[in-house]
Amino acid sequence: MSQSPHPSDPAAVDEGVLAEARAEASVPSSASRADAGVEADHAGPTPAAAPVGSLWRDRNFLTMWSGQTLSQFGAQVTELAVPVLAVLLLNATEWQVGVLNAANVAAFLLVGLPAGAWIDRMRKRHVMIAADLVRAAALALVPLLWMLGMLQMWHLVAIMAVVGIATVFFDVSYQSIVPSLVRPNQIAEANGKLQSSYELANIAGPGFGGWLVGLITAPLAVLATAGTYVVSAVALLFTRDHEPPRAIEDRGPILREIWEGLHFVFTEKLLRRIVGTTGTSNFFSTVSGTLLPLFLLRDLGFTPVSLGLIFSLGAVGGLLGAMATPHIVRWIGEARAIPVSALGFSIIGLVVPLAAAVPAIAFPLLVAQAFVMSFTVLLYNITQVTFRQRITPMRLLGRMNASVRFVVWGVMPIAALLAGLLGTWLGVLPTMWIGAIGQLLSAAFVVFGPFWAMRELPDVHTSAASADETPPEK
Repeated sequence: MSQSPHPSDPAAVDEGVLAEARAEASVPSSASRADAGVEADHAGPTPAAAPVGSLWRDRNFLTMWSGQTLSQFGAQVTELAVPVLAVLLLNATEWQVGVLNAANVAAFLLVGLPAGAWIDRMRKRHVMIAADLVRAAALALVPLLWMLGMLQMWHLVAIMAVVGIATVFFDVSYQSIVPSLVRPNQIAEANGKLQSSYELANIAGPGFGGWLVGLITAPLAVLATAGTYVVSAVALLFTRDHEPPRAIEDRGPILREIWEGLHFVFTEKLLRRIVGTTGTSNFFSTVSGTLLPLFLLRDLGFTPVSLGLIFSLGAVGGLLGAMATPHIVRWIGEARAIPVSALGFSIIGLVVPLAAAVPAIAFPLLVAQAFVMSFTVLLYNITQVTFRQRITPMRLLGRMNASVRFVVWGVMPIAALLAGLLGTWLGVLPTMWIGAIGQLLSAAFVVFGPFWAMRELPDVHTSAASADETPPEK
């Protein structure tokens, strides 16, 4: 489909959790996410060098922000260029597209849990630098192999698998770095600036990527993303953080620490329902999304530019959803926003396969679908991420995020492989319908839960104890 101030201040909540909300959207993005804004009592130590005023005067933060802005824009280019490369240049089959998509997200299933425990012991900025350099080197192989006339689908799968592993380490580290860069009272401003860059990248990046692919071909467009990752690594090298090393006595065996994160997630009753909806939605949206390039480029005859425009115009819905969330939460309540938004993004998914029946208006129909999907997913994720980060102790932050990602992103490689099999066996359009109907059912975990009877979600002191009780109206 991260931390936050108290939900009574929804505008601040919006800024603090937007990027992590993007991270678990039903249509995943490989771009980096910032979700580090934490509630004051969970925040790390105050950086001694951070200025008291606006972050526009903080050169340290501006250095990191500039690098991340460029890398997020570059990541959007590759997200469009890689499937175009596979479908149009390498003539990938349905199964090969499924394997490619699975490789890109398999790391969340294979290494997501230990990565959370390891990163809780490491300097997160150092992890992010290493991950950026690994991603840049791996992506640079794509144009090199293509120019040598050697590029094959298995090369692309292997490269995206390496990029996926590095992205796991980058993303989980990125979720907690902001409190070590700025003062606690600057966290919301920092996350707002980081997320504004991400939203603009989502809007402009795919359209620019489609134009760039048409201008210099998909393999060379991938090289542009590699360059942005190098810039991001250099910016992080010149960034100074104030993250204290985790005390040796606070470290336990890896397996025990992994279990501690999983136990926290699955014993939190409301969070368990949210994870059920998010994981199921991601599974079936991946079934549909895996074959989406084939559906649009081959079945509907769209160009890469049209594909990029659909993603860009749809992303405007995410930007407006982020802006509207505080007002919607004030209107219907934090708890009720979760089932309302889940119904929205689960129903609108039916429009994608329906577009095949009306090819003459497929483009505006798919733009509208992407817009509503982005809007409702942001409403859902901002609300649930605010809740889960509010109730998570700082020492468990990495493991909690890794545990949630393990479930809600770990299902994606399985779904991608299933999409390849179903697409080969049944065809692209029937597989799209299976994904859309399954996504419709995903809302049941929260629609039939206790959320309707509540207005505000419980806080850190009462959530586990009172999840099955109905709090009074506020």
